[in-house]
Amino acid sequence: MVQDQILLNDWHVIARSQELQPGTVLHKRLLGEDLILWHNGDKALAWQDLCPHRGARLSLGYVNQDTLVCPYHGLAFNSEGKCVLVPANPDQSPPTQACVKTYQVQERYDLLWVCLGTPKKDIAQFCEWDDPVYRKIFCGPYHYHSSPLRALENFIDPAHFPIMHSGLFAHASRPELTHYELEYLPDGISFKCGLWELDFNSGNPKQAPLIFNTYDYRIFRPLVAYFKLGPGDHRLNVFYTITPVDEDECVAQYWLMVNSAREVPVEVYLDIQNQVASQDIAIVESQQPRRLPLDLQTEIHLPSDRYSIAYRKWLKQQGVTFGTI
Repeated sequence: MVQDQILLNDWHVIARSQELQPGTVLHKRLLGEDLILWHNGDKALAWQDLCPHRGARLSLGYVNQDTLVCPYHGLAFNSEGKCVLVPANPDQSPPTQACVKTYQVQERYDLLWVCLGTPKKDIAQFCEWDDPVYRKIFCGPYHYHSSPLRALENFIDPAHFPIMHSGLFAHASRPELTHYELEYLPDGISFKCGLWELDFNSGNPKQAPLIFNTYDYRIFRPLVAYFKLGPGDHRLNVFYTITPVDEDECVAQYWLMVNSAREVPVEVYLDIQNQVASQDIAIVESQQPRRLPLDLQTEIHLPSDRYSIAYRKWLKQQGVTFGTI
């Protein structure tokens, strides 16, 4: 079991709700642990992917009514993880110790969240979720062979936008970054910055002029962040989550919330986000070391790195160790 108590006791996205239909079984991995997700017809359940009898993977089994059946000897477990049937000895009560380790699971924002420990906080609040003026666009999942913290740091690093993603939503002709406030909060970090980006609402996306926009970022958890940008009726918000599969493997997925006044088709947004993710993955996977250095002496820092520096300091203060060096 992972020793990082901060991430162990936090909520992490494990799947989209629509992935887990009644009667289905999924194998997932979180913080280096193999999990099984299954639906008993009433709710989603998250367990350790291990039969307590002979250690077979329960994710190879199947759902029978409201029980999960092990593929090896057919032991059936109820929704509490207790064995209720041993087919070889149907007339005898199963051993009381024949129980699967269970984890807490919640459904929020059409996502399934799992905590492997004891939750210290609720799932981060996404204020715009129920606002009818926004269109909801799900982006991902995007798989990284790198530290989950490297992937999150990439999201909060606006200095790379006009360089790496030139022509997609920013442009290399105007790479300058304007800094505003940076604030450490009791439950995260908040900062604002400004940069030039393409104005897709002007007409042809390929010939869009540049406009100056302000990004308002909020880091809620080590692996959950958010930003909003654009004035008034042309607001765009991103609720970004990273699933820490292992110390050097993760999955990014996020909700793009677009104010209805933005008339760009959903397909255009998805195409841009997929291209951005492809470029990000290539760079993040190339970074060495794969795990995020929390010792600020390990790498060179520039004035434009103030947000990633704040993030690394905050992680160290929090006691995060998973995916770091």
